[in-house]
Amino acid sequence: MTDMKKKQVPMMAALFIAFMVAWAPKAAAMHITEGILPASWAGIWFLVVAPFVFMGLRELRIRSARSIHFKPLIGLTGAAVFVISCMPIPVPVVGATAHPCGVGLAAILVGPTITALIASVALTLQALFLAHGGLSTLGANTLSMGVIGGFSGYAVFHLGKRLGAGTWASAFAAGLIANWATYSGTALFMALALARNGEWFSMFLAIMAAFAPTQIPLGVLEGFITAGAYSFIMRRRPEVADMDRMGVAT
Repeated sequence: MTDMKKKQVPMMAALFIAFMVAWAPKAAAMHITEGILPASWAGIWFLVVAPFVFMGLRELRIRSARSIHFKPLIGLTGAAVFVISCMPIPVPVVGATAHPCGVGLAAILVGPTITALIASVALTLQALFLAHGGLSTLGANTLSMGVIGGFSGYAVFHLGKRLGAGTWASAFAAGLIANWATYSGTALFMALALARNGEWFSMFLAIMAAFAPTQIPLGVLEGFITAGAYSFIMRRRPEVADMDRMGVAT
């Protein structure tokens, strides 16, 4: 890759995100909407997710110093997560939306901690410019999508590889499980905050049931998207796998 092309990649990613901000259809919500969570619960999830975002920033700095190609990869991965998660299907019963997440693909490309950072940025942009989600629920949404979804997808992918599953099958499972894990987290956070008389588990099951008709097929669809995209990237740019194995300096 020439120096000129290296400079153009992050610029193209930024322009792509800007285009999608202007083009993406408006929706009532993205993940948990503004005002759904009481202030106490919203604050708790901010505190829980903060260490993961800081670890993502640290890993980004370290790995960017090791490879000049890493920041362009982060820019393109972030654009992909932003676009994929801008496809909402309203679920008005629970005050949220169902949609693909993109974090399974991100996690197996750049690692789970950086995926948490990417998710926080994507969700912030969506809250500010698309009225998807909200700033008060940003901690909960980042925790469910970036941490629970990202780490689940990453773990399933590498477990599949260790058990002898092929790359395609492992990537499919990563996309599928990351999507379903994200919505399990979202349902749990809403149930804990909104349940009365300690009946949080009953509310959790009710919210999961509300998500199921849309999220089960969307999870399968995201599995195919993740497997197809990852297989394509590995054929064209196999060195991306080395960036994931690079790890974090101690």
